[in-house]
Amino acid sequence: MRKLGIYVQVPFCQTKCTYCNFHTGVVASSRFAPYVEAVCREIREHRDLLRAAGVGEDLAEKAHSQEWRCHEAVLDTVYIGGGTPSLLDPAHLQNILDAIRETFAGSLEEVTLEADPETVEAEKAAASGRMHRRADIYRAVPILREAGIGNISFDLIAGLPHQTKDSWRRSLEELAGLAPEHVSVYLLEIDEGSRLGKELLQGGGRYSAGAVPSEDEMAEFYEMAQKALGAAGYHHYEISNWAKQGFESRHNLKYWRREPYLGFGAGAHSFSGTQRWANAHDAAAYVAAVQSGRLPVEQQEKLTADSALEEELFLGLRQLDGIDLARIEQEYGVTVMERFDPLAAAGLVERQGSVVRLTPEKLSISNEVFVELMR
Repeated sequence: MRKLGIYVQVPFCQTKCTYCNFHTGVVASSRFAPYVEAVCREIREHRDLLRAAGVGEDLAEKAHSQEWRCHEAVLDTVYIGGGTPSLLDPAHLQNILDAIRETFAGSLEEVTLEADPETVEAEKAAASGRMHRRADIYRAVPILREAGIGNISFDLIAGLPHQTKDSWRRSLEELAGLAPEHVSVYLLEIDEGSRLGKELLQGGGRYSAGAVPSEDEMAEFYEMAQKALGAAGYHHYEISNWAKQGFESRHNLKYWRREPYLGFGAGAHSFSGTQRWANAHDAAAYVAAVQSGRLPVEQQEKLTADSALEEELFLGLRQLDGIDLARIEQEYGVTVMERFDPLAAAGLVERQGSVVRLTPEKLSISNEVFVELMR
């Protein structure tokens, strides 16, 4: 039986980073409480709200069926992301977790809270179980450890303006010294969704656009991270993620393994196994809708067999363990082995029996591999 994950979106930040392409915003703290109340109401009333919106009914009913409830744990992971959810008061975070525990059967084996290091305080750290400066990180980690949190994850972005090979090396060295249990490394995304990305695409110079490293330099930064994190004892288990043994993100693995999850809050995404849907991104519109007893679903998609198969291949290859093509062929009634022959001949993937995985030396150009696979 596949266990359920829950994602809660908190779309508020202290400031909008120039490189951010998420649907987040800076709002008055007076808007936090009404938003949290709406999220808690959506959690508690999700079955009726989903039924009225015409989405996710199969997952909502299954999560509360006797078949699922007879097991010790139905829900096992909660991820509170954003935005900057650590801006919320401890009572707000507690209310969200209380609503989840009251509504879903299960044992919370992993609860994740995204946090800007500048917002980490002892009270919030105890309650929860990019504007920041370097000093904020060194201040935040001891606070989290003192609160008894034994699983800390760091996010690094490769390709920020003014980043150099030497500064990136220092970042990796200092990270290893702080010894978090989990590390994510993302390449800077250049698209019109962020101010910096739009400026780069238009050839402008604002937001230090002229100081953004080249694609080749970003690839080199990624390869440096592969070597440094491997030497520091981290297991590389997904293209962008490393963990010490046993600390792989259980929640995020659900996304890559196409396991079910429910999203709550403005812009939150959900997946039932056969259908994907997302709430409207505007926080004020979301709150107003939930207060009126309806769910503002902005996107919904019922997956075809072809689209599900593409997801299996794309998401499966993101995992360094690779994908078992024999399982996929049996499950989907298709033949896919030969699709990988040109990639294997080019050294982009390697095969061991029916298992195919990206070649470790080619991970920095994984997007190009995915494009070729989907042709």
